[in-house]
Amino acid sequence: MPRANPDLSFAHACTRIESVLIGTARRDILAEAAASNDLKSSLLRLRAGMRSHTWGVPADTIRLDPIISRYDGQTRRDGFHALHDWDGVADRVNDDTIPVDVLNFLIDRRGEEPCDVPALAILLDYYFLYLLALLSLKVWDEGGADANLDRIARLLDCLQGPGGSGHQFAADAETLLLIATSHYELYDGAYDRLLKKVRTLNEVHRRNVAFGHAASIGSHLRFGFEATYGRDTVNMRDDNVADYPWLSFSLVTLMREYARLRDADIGNGERDAAVEAMLNGLSPDARAFIGSHPPASLADCRSELTEFQDLFQTHRLDLLDEFERHRPAEHDYSPLSFFFNFSHNVLKGTVIDALLRGGPWAVTLNDLFTSLPHDAGKASDKEALARVLMGYARANPHRIRGRLMPVIVYDPHAGRQAFSVTLRKIKELG
Repeated sequence: MPRANPDLSFAHACTRIESVLIGTARRDILAEAAASNDLKSSLLRLRAGMRSHTWGVPADTIRLDPIISRYDGQTRRDGFHALHDWDGVADRVNDDTIPVDVLNFLIDRRGEEPCDVPALAILLDYYFLYLLALLSLKVWDEGGADANLDRIARLLDCLQGPGGSGHQFAADAETLLLIATSHYELYDGAYDRLLKKVRTLNEVHRRNVAFGHAASIGSHLRFGFEATYGRDTVNMRDDNVADYPWLSFSLVTLMREYARLRDADIGNGERDAAVEAMLNGLSPDARAFIGSHPPASLADCRSELTEFQDLFQTHRLDLLDEFERHRPAEHDYSPLSFFFNFSHNVLKGTVIDALLRGGPWAVTLNDLFTSLPHDAGKASDKEALARVLMGYARANPHRIRGRLMPVIVYDPHAGRQAFSVTLRKIKELG
């Protein structure tokens, strides 16, 4: 049996990317790209490196293609196209990666302008973010998955640290799993296989996965309920069989965290965060998880669902009181007011706005998943970004059920309605 090539190992891949993120390589790449006077020429230079995964810098030629080709090929065989989006019109996977798609958009919009180094820096960081997202799917392949995910977290810190563009993409490595998988895939089985792996992670990592996925899937399904399925819960359940087990995992993980904090009489932001994420996860279909007739997609989650229901009933009255604190208000940012089709489109829209403005956002994808901490300045930034994203989505609507609709919406009235319906269902099922 042939021996594994150490230059293609997970550890080597991390080391190679780390050497780019902590050294001068990004600065050197940008200097080479910015040698052109106009933005289009600079972007074309950057695009050549993104497509080939090869970068010429004074000290070295950075060849990432063998690593990326290996891991992209493996994840495709696993069922995920982490680097590429799905073209719903052509009904196929796009040829270019998501960062290159965004770069091409910027050429069309700003190509004739003078070179903009901050915009180039954001694009380069976006490219490396997707490389880390790709690697996040492979943490189970070699060594310990928890240690590997911790290493990805350190690389994410390097990416978003002082040596980069200043744009903040994600708060933790677990969110990279979400970014890598939050677009349409032809076969649902990949999600079930990945969830089995996620269940093997330690408590801290499972909890971080649960926070991100409860909020993301909650917003995704609320959007689908209104836009895609015409308020038909049965159709929503039938079309999202991959999402419901992930939501079940997330809810029971958050419920355990809530019970632990409640029993320890810990009432700080940690418990508030668990309550808010749980509420968000329940909001599209509370009956599926609290009712006596769960959908068929949860058939393999019965023991997990029973545990969730038992703990929920134990703490039901306290939870109803604590949910009330997260009722959306007109002038306070709430994730319950935020609806979208896919999380990666939210991230993409944030990057596009930063590129068009020529300045980074300090609001991460995770920030949009929560109202916490209750800081007026931060809340204002979140709402501003959510409304900017809705503006782009309205200007570029998708055809859904024969109608043109925005795929990102921020609507406090709809958020309050979702909250009221969720609490009414919980009380009816109690």
